[in-house]
Amino acid sequence: MSGNKKQRTDLQRSTNVVYQAHHVSRSKRGQIVGTRGGFRGCTVWLTGLSGAGKTTIGFALEEYLVTHGIPCYSLDGDNIRHGLNRNLGFTSTDREENIRRIAEVAKLFADAGLVCITSFISPFTKDRDEGRKIHEGSGLPFFEVFINAPLEVCEERDVKGLYKKARAGEIKGFTGIDSDYEKPEAPELVLKTGESSVNECIQQVVDLLKEQGIVPTGVMEEVNELFVCENKLNLAIADASTLPTISLTKLDLQWVQVLAEGWATPLKGFMREREYLQVLHFGTLLDGGTINLSVPIFKGRRVAILRNPEFYEHRKEERCSRQWGTNCPQHPYIKMVMEGGDWLVGGDLEVLERIKWNDGLDQYRLTPQELKQKFKEMRADAIFAFQLRNPVHNGHALLMQDTKRRLLERGYKRPVLLLHPLGGWTKDDDVPLDWRMKQHAAVLEEGVLDPASTIVAIFPSPMMYAGPTEVQWHCRARMIAGANFYIVGRDPAGMPHPLTKQDLYEPTHGSKVLTMAPGLTSVEIIPFRVAAYNKVKKGMHFYDKERHSEFDFISGTRMRKLARSGENPPDGFMAPKAWKVLTEYYSSIQKDQ
Repeated sequence: MSGNKKQRTDLQRSTNVVYQAHHVSRSKRGQIVGTRGGFRGCTVWLTGLSGAGKTTIGFALEEYLVTHGIPCYSLDGDNIRHGLNRNLGFTSTDREENIRRIAEVAKLFADAGLVCITSFISPFTKDRDEGRKIHEGSGLPFFEVFINAPLEVCEERDVKGLYKKARAGEIKGFTGIDSDYEKPEAPELVLKTGESSVNECIQQVVDLLKEQGIVPTGVMEEVNELFVCENKLNLAIADASTLPTISLTKLDLQWVQVLAEGWATPLKGFMREREYLQVLHFGTLLDGGTINLSVPIFKGRRVAILRNPEFYEHRKEERCSRQWGTNCPQHPYIKMVMEGGDWLVGGDLEVLERIKWNDGLDQYRLTPQELKQKFKEMRADAIFAFQLRNPVHNGHALLMQDTKRRLLERGYKRPVLLLHPLGGWTKDDDVPLDWRMKQHAAVLEEGVLDPASTIVAIFPSPMMYAGPTEVQWHCRARMIAGANFYIVGRDPAGMPHPLTKQDLYEPTHGSKVLTMAPGLTSVEIIPFRVAAYNKVKKGMHFYDKERHSEFDFISGTRMRKLARSGENPPDGFMAPKAWKVLTEYYSSIQKDQ
């Protein structure tokens, strides 16, 4: 491009300007910038032709890092020319000054502890080298990333129509047409955007930042499966046959499955006392896991090796009071805790084989890795998860439909719903998993939810009924599986108090806690909007207090009473086929009794 702005040559430089050192060190600044401790200041310099994908990658990388707790800011060429560099044209002198200013600003961002991403054509080697010198002179890392897209690909994209104008002679000195682009000779990374997807490019940059110690290993929540590698399996089985054993209950085995499949990443096994105390008292892990030795057994079958086991006292009353906010012995999970052993054991698990229950539902028990692959195959650009332990009525469906609509309005093209019923232990009066799965299938069959954009899978965790404490676990596990939106309902993971029959937890606290919870930065919380049966419109609608008289709140107790008696609910409350499944379930109970 050409410009008519002149560079001033008569500037007087002050001779009495002295650089002032900061009183705050970078390491101290790094302790409070972002949600991950440590100084991470650096600049990722994206360079390449117009249309190569610099801006797309720059903003996508910024979003990825920020959602994972890494402080970051993206400087884009067009944006900078709207403000800081609006007095610069496109002469060679102005272009050189443009890049110099950007390098200086990027250095300040990096010095503040941020990962600064710059997206500029920066066609000349000497200018990029000057940017590197500016950073290295201040002891700051500088990573040159060449966005390598062939000229013909960039011309074909031509989002801004600039190549067309340059070819027509309307723009002079356009990089790649009548002005040279000097390719980097030794960049830290080359991204071929004509061959790789945006997500693949982002992962390559993240890998570079990990290698350079900018992004700590483990931060990005890669799924940490605990299965023994196939080439070591025979050796592990032989080893297991010689070791002491610990018997497992069915509940214990469900937790082994949760750990083995990576839902509790980064845990490497059952918590040692240090991890247990961190979670019990701080609600978070403060450091990595350690390792263990002994063999969990289920029905005489060796399922895993526990390396270097650590045994410690099971202080039941303290645990229950902190985890549940009560130690009421009539609470169903607390009852199991109180009846359990007086010692806990922690250690690293080496799981010998995948846990299967042979109940006809194992095909729905997808691991986090398998779910991520499914999302990739569906080309999902947004995954919203809905956790449930109850049958789906049209109020639930309304919330899921509304979430999808809002995501589409925000610009997402392929939002995918993860309908993720809990599949571990539940209390006796909850509808069993096999019947719930039949009911969910009927909801999809009737088209209440879109089968083409929905994945139904089973979450293997037991239910603890621990309210706001437990809902954080539910959310984080879905985050591990790739969900970036999580729908939270009224009184999540709650139940009536066993003695008073009132809500054990304040019904709105679960959603409020999730929006404040540390470590859940890569998932956006979608609060539950209250839905009720609209008697006028004969269907489930979002409650409007201005029209209160139109709404009928159908409780779970009332729904179960109708199903037990074989009666139908009001039209529009639940898909007919789904309701039929419920009535069949309660009918089967009565026959058994």
